[in-house]
Amino acid sequence: MKYKDYYETLGVQRDATPDQIKSAYRKLARKYHPDVSKEADAEARFKEMGEAYKVLKDPESRASYDRLGANWQNGQDFQPPPDQSGFNPGNGQAHFGEGMDFGDFFEQMFGQQGGFGRGQSRTMQMQGEDSHAKVQIDLEDTYRGAERTISLRMPQADETGRIVHRDRTLSVKIPKGIRAGQTLRLSGQGGPGINGGPAGDLYLEIEFRPHHHYRIDGSDVYMDLPLAPWEAALGATVTANTPAGAIELTIPPNSAAGRKLRLKEKGIPGKQPGNLYVVLAIALPLANTDEQKQAYQTFRDAFDFHPRAK
Repeated sequence: MKYKDYYETLGVQRDATPDQIKSAYRKLARKYHPDVSKEADAEARFKEMGEAYKVLKDPESRASYDRLGANWQNGQDFQPPPDQSGFNPGNGQAHFGEGMDFGDFFEQMFGQQGGFGRGQSRTMQMQGEDSHAKVQIDLEDTYRGAERTISLRMPQADETGRIVHRDRTLSVKIPKGIRAGQTLRLSGQGGPGINGGPAGDLYLEIEFRPHHHYRIDGSDVYMDLPLAPWEAALGATVTANTPAGAIELTIPPNSAAGRKLRLKEKGIPGKQPGNLYVVLAIALPLANTDEQKQAYQTFRDAFDFHPRAK
């Protein structure tokens, strides 16, 4: 009997995690499923993958398989150990029956439940692929939470069962405090299943739309606040529009352009909320009239100020 390397069949390492094994199987199974694949050997490959996955997905059967094949390489002849069930011992050794294949061996060892018997491949249900997309939201959405309607081009099954791409409109709830790079999982909104199997999930990666007032760094938010020269020099109380709404902000006297005022925990909300940094900018009025020009001359004469001295 030739030993089959189930790990090689699924394209995973022997120390692969259950999730890695499942992911590898689902990816290959969609490629070689006889109902959708155009590969000449699709049905045989699909059966081989099903046989491998049946054994490796179960911790007990995987452990037994690892003990059996620990010292064997793919393609080598071998005899299974005599303490495994489902064999007829003879002279102290266990042998495969005439015509028995490796899949039959594991069916005898581990039973039929969840198996891939002959003739099953074409009627087997399989979960659809998970889909991934990026979606842009406004910064204000994460401050308050929101519900948004998005349109995506996604795979769907048509009337004949073929997979086609169509535009879909979904209503998505944006939770308060979500940050760029995090994902929303929409259960059952991914690729369609095969043979009536459940649909996959849709994962939406969050991005923030660019904004001319706000800049985002992790959970911190930065915003520029223009000030008149006299507000910066004399100090003032001004109204500032922030992502959380309008606030009254006290400007200290003699504030220079570029100075940052930190509003603690007023950034993106969450268990550890970020900070909001207000960056001061000086907005200069234009001198269009004689009176305005005279005001600037008076202002100039009042100070011994050399802006490029440093």
